[in-house]
Amino acid sequence: MEDFIIEVATEKHIPYIPEILKTIEDATKVRGTGIAKRKPEYIEQKIREGKAIIAMKADVFAGFCYIESWDHEKFVANSGLIVKPEFRGKGLAKAIKKKAFEISRSRFPNAKIFGLTTGAAVMKINTELGYVPVTFDELTSDPTFWKGCESCINYDILTRNNFTRCLCTGMLYRPVPKKVVVAYSGGLDTSFTVSYLAHEKGYEVYAACADTGGFSKEQLKQNEENALKLGAKKYITLDVTGEYYEKSIKYMIYGNVLRNGTYPVSVSSERIFQAMAIAKYAKEIGADAIAHGSTGAGNDQVRFDMTFMVMAPEMEIITLTRDMALSRQFEVDYLNAHGFPADFAKLKYSYNVGLWGTSICGGEILDSRQGLPEEAYLKQVEKTGSEEIALEFAQGTLVGVNGRKYTDGVKAIQAVEEIASPYGIGRDMHVGDTIIGIKGRVGFEAAAAMLIIAAHKFLEKFTLSKWQQYWKEQVAVWYGMFIHESQYLEPVMRDIEAMLESSQRNVNGTVVMKLSPKHFETVGVDSPDDLVKNKLGEYGEMQKGWTSDDAKGFIKVCSTPLRAYYLNHKDEAEKLEKEL
Repeated sequence: MEDFIIEVATEKHIPYIPEILKTIEDATKVRGTGIAKRKPEYIEQKIREGKAIIAMKADVFAGFCYIESWDHEKFVANSGLIVKPEFRGKGLAKAIKKKAFEISRSRFPNAKIFGLTTGAAVMKINTELGYVPVTFDELTSDPTFWKGCESCINYDILTRNNFTRCLCTGMLYRPVPKKVVVAYSGGLDTSFTVSYLAHEKGYEVYAACADTGGFSKEQLKQNEENALKLGAKKYITLDVTGEYYEKSIKYMIYGNVLRNGTYPVSVSSERIFQAMAIAKYAKEIGADAIAHGSTGAGNDQVRFDMTFMVMAPEMEIITLTRDMALSRQFEVDYLNAHGFPADFAKLKYSYNVGLWGTSICGGEILDSRQGLPEEAYLKQVEKTGSEEIALEFAQGTLVGVNGRKYTDGVKAIQAVEEIASPYGIGRDMHVGDTIIGIKGRVGFEAAAAMLIIAAHKFLEKFTLSKWQQYWKEQVAVWYGMFIHESQYLEPVMRDIEAMLESSQRNVNGTVVMKLSPKHFETVGVDSPDDLVKNKLGEYGEMQKGWTSDDAKGFIKVCSTPLRAYYLNHKDEAEKLEKEL
């Protein structure tokens, strides 16, 4: 083939439109059959949309084709294929058609590609690309497409046959549907995503719910039923609660992690493990894409996208709610129109429930001057009076609750939650910096998390050295921040975990806490590694490891830097005396 340049047409090719249209018109006259006429404005629109293919030889126009989509992109046509007479017989039409076909497959991966033609050469090209002859009823039913045939000299034949046949042959390419895994929670955004991708984009949808301890069996069963009704080919629950505990919560307990000293990093840590589970499943089934329902204004979009980019870099990430800037009402109307009249009435509050706590957004949260009312919390205050709870730790791990032993950390946490949540314990409001740079505010209730962290931290005061506590606190702050900011996969996190785990070798014992409505307090500790109990002395009572002269000498040495300073700066010493 001669030295042709075949490319997606751009604005620089707009001046060639009159020549393109004249070439189409001349070909129509020669064939005595139809090529639908197009106005200059229509061809220009296709060029500006990047939906036109042009062939050039140097600066001479040689051939053209454009791409149209119909029925909400379910069908795509490569239309107006034309080559100037002097360049025919050189394989140029085939090359242009192939380029248009490749771009159509890329931009509309699940669309059926079709065409109408009377030319044997085009039929041969289409056949080589995988098209097959079909009846017209397998093509688009979009009236706008058929309206384009009005300029064809054979239009009366088409209308006489009620648009079922004409002199043209219908040809269709059916793509193998691409697989997409939707991170499905059962909420509005992910329900819309499942339905839209299945019905409008033609994806083979796999709905996957990654459970980190926040769904009941009934909710998961309903999720499955709904996902299949929405158009998913398959639904799966990925239970990652145990992995979430072993690879995150355990270390957050070791580090007493509270973001900004307040929030037990509940949702932040969950999202990472949900995303990792989704990515792993997507790779197992050979998916082409992963979709989630995050908006463009929050942290979760970063957590999901970053995790997918690392865990499944070869897969496309689809975010309809973010990319289409969808309103809640649009999604509700769409689902209702497609036979899924679920009640997605907008609630005043939105909740995210997991093993390590429940977050609460909306309502008074949006007004910095207000706090949450009692009815905003999912778990109401049901217990009165007070009771004691005993939490037993072995090397920093919760292994007992009120004398009952646990080998499963998840069940131990659930046991604490069952006892403490009816008191309304663990409620608070967190204000912090989001990953994208704006301030965020969230309410939460996390009875087990707050109680376990408080008990663990209290036990560490008795069992760790001064500098163990200090340095562990420094790295734990970074650990919590990195989890929040979607950096769990950063290699340094494994190093921090190793340090935190090492620090727990002597964190053994039982902590007694007193619970009452909306309040808890520490009572005492019983530990074989209690450093308060030692043979050297009892604080405020009696020294056993040194004499009174030792104490005096120690104090004198400790005072040396201060005494040296003020002896050299007597003016400051005199000023100090006057002020005091």
